[in-house]
Amino acid sequence: MKQPISVLARLVDTLAPRSCTICGGRLTVTEEVMCACCNHNLPRTGYSKTAYDNRLVRLFWGRIPIEKGSAFFFYKPRSATSNLLYQLKYGGHPEVGERLGRIVAAELAQDGFFDGITALVPVPLARQREQERGYNQSVEIARGVSAETGIPVFDNVLKRITFHGSQTQKDRWERSENVEKAFRLLDSSAVSNQHLLLVDDVITSGATLVAAANELLKAVNVKVSVLSLGFADNDVT
Repeated sequence: MKQPISVLARLVDTLAPRSCTICGGRLTVTEEVMCACCNHNLPRTGYSKTAYDNRLVRLFWGRIPIEKGSAFFFYKPRSATSNLLYQLKYGGHPEVGERLGRIVAAELAQDGFFDGITALVPVPLARQREQERGYNQSVEIARGVSAETGIPVFDNVLKRITFHGSQTQKDRWERSENVEKAFRLLDSSAVSNQHLLLVDDVITSGATLVAAANELLKAVNVKVSVLSLGFADNDVT
């Protein structure tokens, strides 16, 4: 049951109106991050309905023993919906990640996507990048998912130890080489016997998640699944 909107919330919304992250239009007091129209038109993947076999999951077959995976929407650079990730990563708006995490979790939970998941592991940033940005966008997303599902966030079991620049302009082979040994497992006992959900903002080649998963799989009896906001599937038009 939805909570009624308080008088204070309505007053704050009047004095400090919020904008849709996608189209820039004014949000109503009941809307979060994006307006109802942009939310309706968001190119959702629907992968949570086929979480064990979809285009995202197949990206990892033969690379890591993945359990299941999903992404919220199909991502295309310079599209209107790319503003969601741009504001989160470069616009200094960590709250976008937390709110989107809640939205994603509420939708995917309807399909039972989180059943069996015991912990959320946000993909870590290099220290330099996190200091520049002021936060890790994957941690913010994971916090939103946790707030909705009650699944704990393990944000101190994996560390990024190398950073050789952005993945954006690299091809699939270069991306794999760039992150092959980028992570280190800090606490194997904490993740042993767990079904971990790796959380990231966007998946392109999958190289970053493969490298992170390979470290987590060094622990005893670990299962790994993946979740992201965006999925850059070049075969989707």
